[in-house]
Amino acid sequence: MCYTFHIMTFLHLLALSVVQGLTEFLPVSSSGHLALFPHIFGEADQGILIDVALHIGTLLAIVVYYRRDVFAIARDVLLWRPTTERRLGLCIAAGTVPAVIVGAVIHHLFPEGIRSVVIIALNLIFFGLLMGWADRKGAQEKKLEDVNLKTAMIVGLAQAVALVPGVSRSGMTMTAARFLGFKRVDAARFSFLLGLPAMAGAGLLSLLEVLESDAPGLMQDASIAIMMSFIAGLAAIHFMMRWLARAGLMPFVVYRVLLGILLLVFFV
Repeated sequence: MCYTFHIMTFLHLLALSVVQGLTEFLPVSSSGHLALFPHIFGEADQGILIDVALHIGTLLAIVVYYRRDVFAIARDVLLWRPTTERRLGLCIAAGTVPAVIVGAVIHHLFPEGIRSVVIIALNLIFFGLLMGWADRKGAQEKKLEDVNLKTAMIVGLAQAVALVPGVSRSGMTMTAARFLGFKRVDAARFSFLLGLPAMAGAGLLSLLEVLESDAPGLMQDASIAIMMSFIAGLAAIHFMMRWLARAGLMPFVVYRVLLGILLLVFFV
């Protein structure tokens, strides 16, 4: 697949990186915001591979922030220790399968990604309201240690749905986890850990495409995007976990609904 790239200005990359770093971990849809960026600010579309470079930065943010969890899971799976971490690692692997399958289908059908403002707006509204319902009705009794194969597959299916822009991967997986009775902080923690394999796989495939491309300046743009979205992502995770420890998801629901309505008013 061939892509057309342009050398991006530093400020353009900085803006995209901040948008990605913040919205990846706030349940407002990072892919939707990245797709909306050219429409709102009048910039040329950054392309799917720059989007993936931004996601690699936030992937690294998850690895650093949850380094103890990641290390314990990887260690106990590799050494096959009969621990909670090994079971969690296997559940994460199983929950990743739906996203891999759906992601491959979407990439085949829409190699440049789905950029429709109408689809993004409707998804922001509908899945935002669904998230609000789950947060209000869901019990708060289960912790990360209670994740099992059934839980992982349900949340994994939710993650697959979130591959469509406007849905929000973190929002959809937290919605599913809240419906299943998980505490807000634990729902977010599992959501972020579950995203690691799928984000890593997508990042690796697109990185290979970047390396094979002869577009001048692309590698430099991608490197800057990874570094800046990593920094913004760390800040967003820290904020999100502290927020969920004492408050709910309703402010994000309101933001999603208002943004979706504004998009329908001004772009349809």
